[in-house]
Amino acid sequence: MSVLNFPDVERLVVDFLKTRTELAGTTVDNRPPSGFDGTQQVVLVSRSGGTWIDDLYLDHPIVDLEVYAADKTTAHTISLAARACVHELQGTGYGTAIVTDVAEAEGPRWYPDYNRPASNRYLTRLQLSVRPA
Repeated sequence: MSVLNFPDVERLVVDFLKTRTELAGTTVDNRPPSGFDGTQQVVLVSRSGGTWIDDLYLDHPIVDLEVYAADKTTAHTISLAARACVHELQGTGYGTAIVTDVAEAEGPRWYPDYNRPASNRYLTRLQLSVRPA
């Protein structure tokens, strides 16, 4: 029996989004930048769950995109761009893994961050299908 080699799905999405011109001027990472107060243009990528489907040999991670900006309109615009970009991951290889599908679990929704009162945040939840090595 071989050992499964699951890719770091957060890093997969971060690395892909960082290359996108649609997100120029926006920090993309899986952790907030230094001094983060929620008003900077930031996309935070987090795996928030998912399942392994053994008989299909697929990982189905749920990935959250938390998008922040100084105003609601900008946060919404960035959220829509990040959402569209992640859908383009289908067919993309990452190391020896491949993203076979991207499905939306929850479209962009306004999601106030009460720990950062000056922030404007949208949350999008996507489910990827990833075939590991």
